[in-house]
Amino acid sequence: MKELKGSQKKYLRGLAHNLNPSAFVGQKGITEALIGEIDKALKASELIKVKFNDYKEKEQKNALIKEIAKATQSHIAGMIGHVAILYRQNSDVEKQHIRLP
Repeated sequence: MKELKGSQKKYLRGLAHNLNPSAFVGQKGITEALIGEIDKALKASELIKVKFNDYKEKEQKNALIKEIAKATQSHIAGMIGHVAILYRQNSDVEKQHIRLP
């Protein structure tokens, strides 16, 4: 899994603008259920938003989103406020919705 370029991240952030969060990270932090939900959402649409409800510290959010990205084998396209944008290209070529520039 190669790293995204800056222009690709910017493109993905633009696509994610109108999306609603697919998952919410609450008091319990990262759980198996949360990882499963994020994995299912990434499989369905490749690009999702994850909202942090109870974590307001930037360092905490960065650490959590890196852990989530590693667990789901996805890329972090960006972090805007309390919302992170994750991207994982679908392995099935016919189900790929997003073409990266």
